[in-house]
Amino acid sequence: MLTRDGVRLDADIYRPDSGDEFPVLLMRQPYGKAIASTVVYAHPSWYAARGYIVVIQDVRGRGTSEGEFDLFAHEIDDGFDSVNWAAALPGSTGDVGMYGFSYQGMTQLYAAATCPTALKVLCPAMVGYDLYSDWAYEGGAFCLQANLGWAIQLAAETARLRGDEHAYQRLYAASRNLPLYDQYPARPEILTELAPDSFYHKWLDHPYPGEYWEQFSPKNLIEDVDLPMLHIGGWFDTFVRGTLHLYKDMAARITKPQHLLIGPWAHLPWGRKLGRVDYSAEANSPVDQLQVLWFDQFLKGIDTGILQEASVSLFEMGSNQWRYFDSWPSGNHKSYYLASSSLANLRDDSGELVTSKEQLIDNSIDVFVQDPWRPVPALGGHGAVPLGSCDRSAIDCRTDVLTYTSQKLTEDLHLAGDVMVEVFCTADTPSFDICAVLSEVYSDGSVYNFTQGYRRINPGEKTKLLQIQLQPTCVIIAKGNALRLSLSGACFPTYPVNSGIGKTAGETRLLDAEIITLMVSCGYNSPSLVLLPIVSSS
Repeated sequence: MLTRDGVRLDADIYRPDSGDEFPVLLMRQPYGKAIASTVVYAHPSWYAARGYIVVIQDVRGRGTSEGEFDLFAHEIDDGFDSVNWAAALPGSTGDVGMYGFSYQGMTQLYAAATCPTALKVLCPAMVGYDLYSDWAYEGGAFCLQANLGWAIQLAAETARLRGDEHAYQRLYAASRNLPLYDQYPARPEILTELAPDSFYHKWLDHPYPGEYWEQFSPKNLIEDVDLPMLHIGGWFDTFVRGTLHLYKDMAARITKPQHLLIGPWAHLPWGRKLGRVDYSAEANSPVDQLQVLWFDQFLKGIDTGILQEASVSLFEMGSNQWRYFDSWPSGNHKSYYLASSSLANLRDDSGELVTSKEQLIDNSIDVFVQDPWRPVPALGGHGAVPLGSCDRSAIDCRTDVLTYTSQKLTEDLHLAGDVMVEVFCTADTPSFDICAVLSEVYSDGSVYNFTQGYRRINPGEKTKLLQIQLQPTCVIIAKGNALRLSLSGACFPTYPVNSGIGKTAGETRLLDAEIITLMVSCGYNSPSLVLLPIVSSS
């Protein structure tokens, strides 16, 4: 097809083996149309066999499409043009639905922004609704490992398309061993040299929310959109915040049905095993079958019964069963307080999680030191490799990690919803970081994380009470096991090591990093706590 400004975009088209007319499913992606997101979805031919014309399109400047690739810059206009072109294909009924995850999820939202009449339904998966806080940064901290890896991948593809073998080989090697220790660790020389026009540099140069991010954030672009959407996320996906923010916003303000599905998955794959845990056959992805029901309902007018089902489907880790809710669980939080004898970084019996504020000791403070020479490493969760739930008992034994553990539970504890940690914390430097991890402690001493969050404190922030938004979750902590909160001053290389001097990640030299002493209050008058979303067992 040709865009309004005359740029040719290429697509593969899969058709049912029939002369009838069919609705169109459109996916717009930057990774080469032959891949067609089969890392998580069924092949397009599977959808075509179920009565759809399936269009997999290379976005501008990617694959074999013409033009220059500029991250997200052309996706609104090109998306509008592509929807209208797909609707007019021979054999089309004129109705279009879209599906895809990550960048392919974003292109759905951009295409919908100008409300093309042919577009009837979306299935956005794993998106950044607010590009700043849902994608590029978390809690004010740059998402180093994810952003750097993606930037190198896109730069390598650009080099391949240009036939620059030398640049491609260097970037390919860098993707397998991320360059994290250059003079400016967050701004490695290879990207400065081989991809000076990469989005990555712009993201580093805009470390705070503002106009730059607003122009690309779907949150600010789809205010007039009123389409049925099937929202898909994973508990260990770095974009689950965006998936949930999009769902909550759409469910609150538009008239068309909104359904949400979150499984025990990372960004990829979507299967039964992740990290060190097998979540059973129940965790195998139901997304392809569910999307066909969704498209049959809204593109073919078939009553599939999908609208009679609960609108929120959450996989409960631990029981390894799907749980169903009429809306996102809210208003169900219970406080668990941090209690300590001030040795929570040295003894696992010093720091406790207790349910009564009366159990706290006044003026109790835990002190620990963040050493940039040996920062606390990332393990599991939603931003490290390997992703998912892993045994972090060895990390919790470090003296630069505070641990607070509950008594063994006398009954199962079911959690579903948003998770927040509030800590009274100060440091001896203008800037510092706090990483919070919630885990289940088993009787054999193993410690498996299930959600975590991160917060960067910048110079001039007045508050001592720091709120750390953790990933939402749905999990059962089994009777006989315990709940643990771990706090640290780093989670590297998921996020850059905070130098302590107040410079942004893009400005910080490796040489700048200082030792940081942090203090966490666990006293009665300054209680730190975890807000846990408690739900019933059924």
